[in-house]
Amino acid sequence: MQKIPETPMKTIRNAFSEFLEMESSASLMLIGSAILAIILANSGLSTTYFSFLETNLCISLGEFSLDKTIIHWINDGLMVIFFFVIGLEIKRELMAGELQSLKKSALPIISAIGGMIVPVILFLSIHPTEKGDNGWGIPMATDIAFSLGILQLLGKRVPLSLKVFLTAFAIIDDLGAVLIIAFFYSSQIIWKYILISLGIYAVLILVTLFKLNLRYFYLFCGIIIWYLFLKAGVHPTIAGILMALVTPVTRKIGKQTFSKSMREVIDDFENTKTPGIFLSYKQIEAIGRAEVLVENIQPYLQSLEHKLHKWVAFLIMPVFALANAGVEFNLNSLSDINPISFHIGFALLAGKIIGISSFSYIGVKLKLASLPENTNFKHIIGISFLGAVGFTMALFINSLAYTDYELINSTKLGIIISSVIAGISGYLLLNRWLKD
Repeated sequence: MQKIPETPMKTIRNAFSEFLEMESSASLMLIGSAILAIILANSGLSTTYFSFLETNLCISLGEFSLDKTIIHWINDGLMVIFFFVIGLEIKRELMAGELQSLKKSALPIISAIGGMIVPVILFLSIHPTEKGDNGWGIPMATDIAFSLGILQLLGKRVPLSLKVFLTAFAIIDDLGAVLIIAFFYSSQIIWKYILISLGIYAVLILVTLFKLNLRYFYLFCGIIIWYLFLKAGVHPTIAGILMALVTPVTRKIGKQTFSKSMREVIDDFENTKTPGIFLSYKQIEAIGRAEVLVENIQPYLQSLEHKLHKWVAFLIMPVFALANAGVEFNLNSLSDINPISFHIGFALLAGKIIGISSFSYIGVKLKLASLPENTNFKHIIGISFLGAVGFTMALFINSLAYTDYELINSTKLGIIISSVIAGISGYLLLNRWLKD
């Protein structure tokens, strides 16, 4: 019996389900890496663990030399790829996703704004001293991998529209975090390097507009822009976002050409009969042609995002967590805990919940937005708890906001505890409300 072709909507749903399954597995990897980091930081290997992260790694080529500690290579180097993938997701959503139209994107945008503004106001309100006030951007962050992973644990009871809402909201939240990093968490800027990088970027914009297929040229220019940003004092991860925005969305061949050529390949394959398990040379050649056609039909942005997402989910983010989640617990006396642990943790937890849920409610009541299909306000409140899981992005901003070890360590404690509370609470609430 001939298999009925999938409809475009079913194909999108299957792709989205695959993405969520990956996020669920990635969440487990992140949790494992974070737990391992905490164990190492509080064990007999603590000195070795922190010393290794502060070990210098130098890359030299002739007179060129770039000398950074391992933790800086992770935060300033590997995380560029993480932000590049976020940029690809943002561009895709703007062109053909939930952010494509104002009607679709209204509620995620409104809820994300509330989820960014309220935590900042709350932190600045309860943090009485100037010491540590630079960390106001930390409680703004939502960890898309953790939040989606927790939602996935609830299974098929979760409406697809609710999963899409959380994804769109988290992507907008990430975009907000990127802008905050660019404007407020970059050191003193050297404009000479910025102007050079912008000149290179302008060339890339022209290459994109003229639809030239210069993929290795993009890579080469991206590395140069990353280096110039590093030298200029602008955090180099911003280069990842900028490169994503000029990544081509064109494909090398059209759909009709693909269909016609694939039929010819299949005919060539089927018309050559060979006995036994091995294929003929002509069949192997046909498979090679098919692989090229499959590669050429995919929009470059979509293909690149798909290839890099697994590397980000299963390598880069776990390595980042292993390097940054190591917090030393000194609980001999509760008075030894810096108050900023509570301030950051409370602003992240309460700020996100209040901001996301209240702004969503106001937006719907004012008819600026509508609830996702098959959902109610209880579900949005549950999502607001998951939005308070700030782990990866919050730890990243923490590494930019502070240089004082006590502040960094205390803030990590607040981030981890509040994220755990938010994740468990969100799961339990949605597990109950989705049964109604």
